[in-house]
Amino acid sequence: MPPFPRPLAYGALGAVLLAAVACDRSSSSSSGRADRGGDTAATLSPTARYRPEVEEGLGISVAILVDNSGSMAKRAGGDARPKYLVAREAIKEMLAATDSLVARRPDYPVNVGLYAFSSRVVPLVPVGRYDPVKLWDALGTMPEPKGGTAIGDAMEAARADLYRAGTFRKSILVVTDGENTDGRSPRRVATEIAQRSENSVRLYFVAFDVDAKHFDFVRTVRGEVLSAADASALHEGLDRIYRGKILAEALDAGEGLPADSVRPAVDTTRRSQP
Repeated sequence: MPPFPRPLAYGALGAVLLAAVACDRSSSSSSGRADRGGDTAATLSPTARYRPEVEEGLGISVAILVDNSGSMAKRAGGDARPKYLVAREAIKEMLAATDSLVARRPDYPVNVGLYAFSSRVVPLVPVGRYDPVKLWDALGTMPEPKGGTAIGDAMEAARADLYRAGTFRKSILVVTDGENTDGRSPRRVATEIAQRSENSVRLYFVAFDVDAKHFDFVRTVRGEVLSAADASALHEGLDRIYRGKILAEALDAGEGLPADSVRPAVDTTRRSQP
């Protein structure tokens, strides 16, 4: 049999080597993407630890997720107004507690984001440095509620933005009046967030005019669920979680919030009403 042609042998060997290099580069690139906290779930390993996209330090980042599904147009218990107006007012009042913290600790980074969800998720104000006027205006210009309830998708969108905010402390606060109807399962998203963040992302749910038992899965990942049967309970629940938990626990050990941070007076003359 004649010897194998030398040029052909080298050519075949070169092709094999090139293919191996390309495969290795592709594998390295995919691995790099999987380490980033803001990438989509499709490019991430289901067990890989989230990685921040920016350098992180002291401070707190909070993503507030507001249900804007069709059921929020129904009348709230204990109030003549629809639930969406009651919820927006309660969130504005809740956010006012941030003003006291920022005034007392102007050097302490506080990031707040606002997300509306129905059948889809709308980042009204992505997680960034606290801006009360921007947040109030976003609440006041939200469209009337309609559609389904994509809680899991909203949690995932907020989680990704939290890993771009630059603080070690991260919290997600969900205000909803119903179970998930669209998109990813919030139970699965909550479990994934807890595991892959190593419980560094805290989850808080306020069940507004809905049985809190629907969200018991939050407790299994060391989160907290509060029931708010009516408008008054919603105000109290949000204050308890936001001021009493999220803001208070963000401060150094032994340091509390100023006494006037409980629903402080806020000038609303320049801010949009719901």
